[in-house]
This record gives sequence, C-alpha cells and structure tokens, in this order.
Amino acid sequence: MNDNGTREKSNNLIDNLMGYIDTRIDIIRLEIQEKLKAAFVSAVHGALLAFFGLMSFLFVSIFLGLLLNHLLDSSFWGFGIIALFYVIVLVVLLVGLDKKVFQGMADKAFDNTIYKTDKREKQV
Repeated sequence: MNDNGTREKSNNLIDNLMGYIDTRIDIIRLEIQEKLKAAFVSAVHGALLAFFGLMSFLFVSIFLGLLLNHLLDSSFWGFGIIALFYVIVLVVLLVGLDKKVFQGMADKAFDNTIYKTDKREKQV
C-alpha cells in the first residue's frame, strides 16, 4: 500500500510539472504572438507614414520650385534654388554632423525597453 501511495504522488507530481511546463510554453507562445502583432502594426504604420511623408515632401518641394519660378519669372531657377538648398543640407549632414548625435538619440529612445515590456520583471 505504501508503494502505491508513493507511486501515485510521484505520478501526480509529474502530471503537475508537465501541466506547468505546458502552461509556460503557452504563455511564451502568446507573448511571442503579441509581440509579432505589435511589430506588424508598427511596420504597417511606419510604411504608411513614410509613404505619405515622402509624397508630402515631394509635392511641397515641387510647389516651392514652381512658386519660385513664378516669382523669379523663370522656368528653372526656382527648382535650382530648391535643389541647391537640399544639396547644402546633404553636405551639412555628411560633413558637419557626427554619428554621436544620432547615437545619443537612439540611446534615449531605446534605453531599457526590454525590461520595460517584460511582464515577469514587474511581478518580482
């Protein structure tokens, strides 16, 4: 009788352990699914913002070029001035700005994001 009781307890312990492992696997799968959904939504949102931002930028630049053409009574100087402005900005970005400026912004934006989203850290 004692041997059967021990066997039953160990079977219950193994069943409980297997149930715990299955539950942990399900939780991890749900967390991964949640993160994939968030990444997909962010990607679609970012792509739409990039597309409409680019379209706005292009049409505002064309508008300014045409406006300067009209004001200067020319068919090309307006576009030349706009193009020169963008070339100057490009040169300043290539020569004048160091990557450390952008590294500082990235450090602030992504500081400890892993631990902020980890739900298990909050329970401790």
